[in-house]
This record gives sequence, structure tokens and C-alpha cells, in this order.
Amino acid sequence: MKVTLLRYTRDAELLCGTAALTSTRSGNPSEILKKMDLETAKRILSRVVGYGHVSVVEHASFTFSIEGTSRAMTHQLVRHRIASYTQQSQRYVTYDTLENYVTPLSIENNVEAKKIYDETLEKISETYQKLLSLKIPKEDARFILPNAAKTNIIVTMNARELHHFFNLRCCARAQWEIREVATEMFRQAKKATPTLFENGGPSCVGLGYCPEGKMKPPECNIEAIKKRFRTM
Repeated sequence: MKVTLLRYTRDAELLCGTAALTSTRSGNPSEILKKMDLETAKRILSRVVGYGHVSVVEHASFTFSIEGTSRAMTHQLVRHRIASYTQQSQRYVTYDTLENYVTPLSIENNVEAKKIYDETLEKISETYQKLLSLKIPKEDARFILPNAAKTNIIVTMNARELHHFFNLRCCARAQWEIREVATEMFRQAKKATPTLFENGGPSCVGLGYCPEGKMKPPECNIEAIKKRFRTM
């Protein structure tokens, strides 16, 4: 799995700081932006976002390349509807070896389970290739491919939706693969624009409390999680 921040809004913090002042100042946005400096923008954003007025960060967008993840992961990812996606198509890309599949660690670390898993995927690959050899179109042969099939996807989200995405998918209760993807997306987004994501991460960090109730995993150490995400 590889996550790369491809592009993000130039001067995102200046832009979002300008948006934050636009609603409370008499000057027009272009004048406010000309006079805005980075330190002032960061101070304004920390205060405004701290109040919960996060609509101002919608003006910044981030585009990521997510590579070598499973279809099981991307099926979860695309449920976040306030985003744009372009995904590798199984109508055009051929899957022919075990290198094209993701193996969960729970299976990788279990000898018997790994044997069953690999044998099944090998059989699927063979069947898929036989269908293609019978001149079955790729768009039809792909019906036999599993959720384990690897894929690549580009995703663009604005900073507000990223906050929501991180609240849910960086959480310890999230499925392991999308949690790894979300955590790496968070790390790179925060490195690029620290002020926009200074309080980002799972809900226990971003919202200040755990909303999972009885569903909270017993191994969760909220203080340790907060420290980890705030120091990324």
C-alpha cells in the first residue's frame, strides 16, 4: 500500500484564513487576502476551527494517490460521498498472479489459513485467465475477481471532509486497511498544512471524546492516541 499527496490548494492556510475573516470584516475577500500573512492566518484558523466553524476550511482541497490497496478498502472509501474519485478499471486491467491481491495479516500469520487463501486465489486467477482465453470480455470475466484484488485510486477531498474522514477512519474500530490509509493521508495532509489539521485524527482527538460507547475497543488508550496524532 502506498499513499501519496499529489496536490493541494496553494497557500491553503492563507486562503482559509481569508475565508474566516470574510464573514466578519467589511473589506472584500481579495483585499483581505492581500493583507493576510501566514502567522495571522494560522492564529485565526486555530481560533475559528476551535469554535467548530469548520466550513471555512472547505476552500482547501487535497488530492491523494492510493496505490496497491484492495477493492474491499476502496468500497469503504467511496462511501465518503463529498469527494471525487477516479479508480483503476477492471474492464482494462488484467489480474493474473497472487501479486495482484492483498493478504490480511490475520491470514498471512496463520499457516493453514494462508494455504487455503492462496489456493483459492490461485484457482480464481486460473479461472479468470480461462474465461479470457474463451474470448469472454474483461468486463464480464472480472465478475469472478474477489475483494482482495488490488487497485489504484485517486481521491480529492476538501479539508472539512478530510476531518470527518479522519474522525471515522483513523479510529481503532475502523477496518485495518482503511485505517492505515487514513492515518497516512492524515500524516501527509498535516505536514503540508499543519494548522488545518492540528486537531485532526480519530474522533477522540478531533472531537475530544470517544463516541463509540460500549463499542470502544478495550485496548484503546485515548491519551496515547491523542499524543500520537498530535505529534505526527
